[in-house]
Amino acid sequence: MSDDKSVTTMATKDLQFDRNNPRLAEYGISANVTDEEVIATLWDAMDVMELVQSIAASGFFPHEQLIVAKEGQKNIVIEGNRRLAAVRVLLDPEIAKNNEWMLPRIARERRESLKMLPVFVQSRENVWRYLGFKHVNGPAKWNSYAKAKYIADVHSKYSVPLVEIAQQIGDGHRTVQRLFRGLMVLEQAEREKVWGRDDRSRTRLSFSHLYTGLDYDGISKFISLKSLDEETKSPVPKTKLKELGELCVWLYGSKKAGSPPAVATQNPHLRQLDAILQNREAIAALRDTNNVSISYEYSRPASAVLEEAPLSAKRSLQKEGFSYYRVR
Repeated sequence: MSDDKSVTTMATKDLQFDRNNPRLAEYGISANVTDEEVIATLWDAMDVMELVQSIAASGFFPHEQLIVAKEGQKNIVIEGNRRLAAVRVLLDPEIAKNNEWMLPRIARERRESLKMLPVFVQSRENVWRYLGFKHVNGPAKWNSYAKAKYIADVHSKYSVPLVEIAQQIGDGHRTVQRLFRGLMVLEQAEREKVWGRDDRSRTRLSFSHLYTGLDYDGISKFISLKSLDEETKSPVPKTKLKELGELCVWLYGSKKAGSPPAVATQNPHLRQLDAILQNREAIAALRDTNNVSISYEYSRPASAVLEEAPLSAKRSLQKEGFSYYRVR
């Protein structure tokens, strides 16, 4: 990954967090967010404490260079933001004190050694294949939203076709195309103002609900989703934008409408939502109740409901402590 000409050391104080990092984008990190806010986000969401303990005990391993891109006068850490956060906390205990974090003891010599860190200097464009393999399809996987954001950035900034991205990172399951399509659907909903991430009911955006659900026939047909092979920023036709907004609310809720997500968990709710969206009566029930479990019953054949009714009654009675005897 590195060569002698590109590996050097830099003062820790001169290294900056990458506010365009795909993992941080999910948590609302932007250009005007302070370093302490970035560190707090990394600490809470990505378990920086384990790195703090490791570095305090063993030091910063020289073979784990941070990857740094020089952008103007800035040295941006495009790989290794968690490690940089851990070092910053160890160098400045006031950060931990302000956030009421417990820090391990660290020898003075070790703390001094953290003022200079090994770095590998390269441009973003030159390392996208390595980062893509490592975090999209490799040993240190990001979550689904971070993967999708990274793929979309490479596709748009460097004009790399999705098929080529997939080939370069060793993806044989069309994951790249699926993640890209999911992000485009989400961004189209926001661009067309039928739903927005700021309106979601829960702090965490379960992006995997969307990109997984788009593979299901009922969900994809409900919004007339375009083919997976189309590299488009608008995968949903304008005639289906209302339905797209409804889908986003069912998946993520709406604070404005006071509506929680109908899909609480991917299993079994996502499959149930898929069945609901293939049945007109079940769709009407979901619009009325915002309840997947109730609406799912309307999507099922009457014969299946009748067959399960006695078994359901039996289970209910057993919960109440009744015993059953087989009649012979």
